[in-house]
Amino acid sequence: QVQLVESGGGLVQAGGSLSLACVSSESAFSKCTMGWFRQAPGKEREFVAAITWINDATFYSEAVKGRFAISRDNAERTVYLQMNNLKPEDTAVYYCAASRPFSSGYFSTRDPYDYWGQGTQVTVSS
Repeated sequence: QVQLVESGGGLVQAGGSLSLACVSSESAFSKCTMGWFRQAPGKEREFVAAITWINDATFYSEAVKGRFAISRDNAERTVYLQMNNLKPEDTAVYYCAASRPFSSGYFSTRDPYDYWGQGTQVTVSS
């Protein structure tokens, strides 16, 4: 079973920045697509960003496009989410997700991901 551990959550003022990290125990990490999702109280978990394994292509939700950036370091088996110009509506628990090696699919949905982290709280004050 692959373990994913997120870090970097916290409290930040609107307009500020925060960086999240997720470390994977997957030995074939470089062959896995990685994603970030978030869930606010009373709402369903929603897609935030993804980075594929085959060519490091990136995808973002319209809500965060232009403000967030996803990246990965395969040597460290870590995926990052740089969040800039944060808004109160970004407040949520952020979850790291990983596909199985050599997967394919539509990575803006939950279906391609088999492993999930425990989540890290991001709170943006106004």
